[in-house]
Amino acid sequence: MVKEIARKIMRGVMTPVRANYRKRNGVEPTEARRELPNHVLLGLARDMIREGHTATISVKGYSMRPFLEHQRDRVILAPPTELNIGDAVLAEIEPGHYVLHRIISIDGDQVTLMGDGNVQGTESCQRQDVAGIVTHYLRPRRTLLASDPRLQRRIRIWRRLLPIRRYLLFVYKAII
Repeated sequence: MVKEIARKIMRGVMTPVRANYRKRNGVEPTEARRELPNHVLLGLARDMIREGHTATISVKGYSMRPFLEHQRDRVILAPPTELNIGDAVLAEIEPGHYVLHRIISIDGDQVTLMGDGNVQGTESCQRQDVAGIVTHYLRPRRTLLASDPRLQRRIRIWRRLLPIRRYLLFVYKAII
C-alpha cells in the first residue's frame, strides 16, 4: 500500500520531467514495426557473428536498465575474442533462449551473467554459448563505444551499487 502511494506520488511529480526527458532523448512512439520472435532473430544474429560479421539488434526488455532502454537503444555485436568481467554479451543460456546481459564472473569455461536492471538472479552459460560481444551502444542521437573509459567507470560503479540498486531503479523508473 505504501509502495503504491509512493509510486503514484513519484509519477505525478515526475510527469513533466519524464516528458522533457523523452523529448530530449528521442523516446517517442514510433510507427508500427514488425518483430521476429527472439529465438529466430537472435539465432540468425548468432550465425552471422559466427561467420565473422557484425550484427545490430534493437534492445527488447528492461533487464539492462539504466544503460540500455527498451526499444530506444540498439547494440552492435561482434564475434567474442576475449571475454572480461563487465562486458555485455549476447548468450544462449538454453537452446533457443538468448539474453543480452553483463558478465559478472568467469570461472574456467563457466560464464555467469546478470542484467544491469536486475537486483537478483543470474544466468550461467559456457564460453562457447556466448554468441557475441557488444562493441557499440547506439542511442537515438549518439553512439558510444563499449570500451569508452567513462562508460566503463559508470558500469563498475553500478556493479558496486548492487545492494541499493532496487531503490535507484525505482527512482529511475519514476523519472523515465
